[in-house]
Amino acid sequence: MIKHPPFKDQTPTAAFLEAFAEINERCPGKLMEYIAFQRPVDEKGRYLHFDEMRYRLKPELNAEWVWAVLRFSRDKQLTPLVVLGDPAVTCEYLQTPAIQQALSMVDRYTSASALDLMSSKIGEKTQLNHYLINDLIEDEAISSSQLEGAATTTLVAKEMLKRKRKPRTPDEKMILGNFMMMQFAWEQRHQPLSIELITDLHRIGVEGIDDAKYTPGRFRRTDDVVVVGKDNEIVHQPPPATALKERLRHFAGWINTCHDDAESNAYIHTLIKAITLHFTIGYEHPFRDGNGRVARGLFYWFMFKHDYTAFRYIAISTLLKKAPLQYGKSYLYTETDGMDLTYFIDYQSRIIVRAIRGFLDTYQKIRRDIEAFDRWLWDSGLYRQLNDKQRMLFNIAKDDHDQRFTVRGVEKNLGCSYNTAAAALNGLVELGLFRKQKEGREWVYVLLDKQAIQKSWKS
Repeated sequence: MIKHPPFKDQTPTAAFLEAFAEINERCPGKLMEYIAFQRPVDEKGRYLHFDEMRYRLKPELNAEWVWAVLRFSRDKQLTPLVVLGDPAVTCEYLQTPAIQQALSMVDRYTSASALDLMSSKIGEKTQLNHYLINDLIEDEAISSSQLEGAATTTLVAKEMLKRKRKPRTPDEKMILGNFMMMQFAWEQRHQPLSIELITDLHRIGVEGIDDAKYTPGRFRRTDDVVVVGKDNEIVHQPPPATALKERLRHFAGWINTCHDDAESNAYIHTLIKAITLHFTIGYEHPFRDGNGRVARGLFYWFMFKHDYTAFRYIAISTLLKKAPLQYGKSYLYTETDGMDLTYFIDYQSRIIVRAIRGFLDTYQKIRRDIEAFDRWLWDSGLYRQLNDKQRMLFNIAKDDHDQRFTVRGVEKNLGCSYNTAAAALNGLVELGLFRKQKEGREWVYVLLDKQAIQKSWKS
């Protein structure tokens, strides 16, 4: 159970003055130790909630007094962001070191222009990206579903999506729904946020799983939807269903308002708004189930909308599912501390920084692998026997040994004719690099392992 912060019924200034007076009266010799907490974050840059901070203090310090000093410091730096809930509350935030780092990395590495520059260094840009994009959409769809309880393994889920087979279980239906929802988010990136977009995203994501449970594309009409934690205790009671649509319509107006003027005090970075959108859907809980998936889908939609296209490669849910308790606490810390959105934005920023680093590591690995493969091709003499498309398919397969190719898939992803795709794949089989096997009515081509390739090439 989260320990709620003290002084909820007092302004930060009043609480600070009361604590200051008590410190002076009871332990004046420790005044400077308390004053040292007059900063929004700790020495490690963490924006701690009272629930966490109280365990990190010296035993002789009064946690409530420390909190009064800390809260007073934060209050002077908090910036109003958006009005949410019923009764309406003005949500505020401040930029922690983690948030500043995320803003910098998002601008440096995830914009369309940054992605174009990185892709140009890899070469063979358009075709290679097609396969990587598909993998990202798969990773986010699978991880987001697993975060919501889907029990299907990642390997089985990827096999279902790659082979486009029909889902066999409710968990597989959930993953397929998320996959379709991510595609829809990309396709609708030029549209403004609206009630219709939110409900369409939900319908596409959950329809056919358990319609009686999810009521696809329809807002809840009652207040019996709650979020429960450990031991089934209620940890979040969403705002009332009454006027839910009106509140979200008002919020959509804020999302659709341009806040890009850096010379105005109304400037808000795209990432801050995207994370706020993520939070708001989770907080309002407009649907009976599937709110988390819609919230994360809308985060991606907003980043896509503002040309941060590298987020097609960045799966945040893969990291969120590794620490679901912390993800949930970031919501609760905001709600229990006067709707201070810093907690949620800071946590999501840390996740995004890690996800971007993972994306950059993958990019560097692809660059190194392509360069090493090109050297091997040249040294072995195989280089002269492969055409451009065969080299590309081989590179893709080397990066993902589970990659399965079909003639139709290569035709679509490489933008070539059916005959050209077939010739490229069959040529790789003849050279001892791929094998082909019949699955249903079509041939599937897969990369041989390294030893088999070397043995085949030597022979």
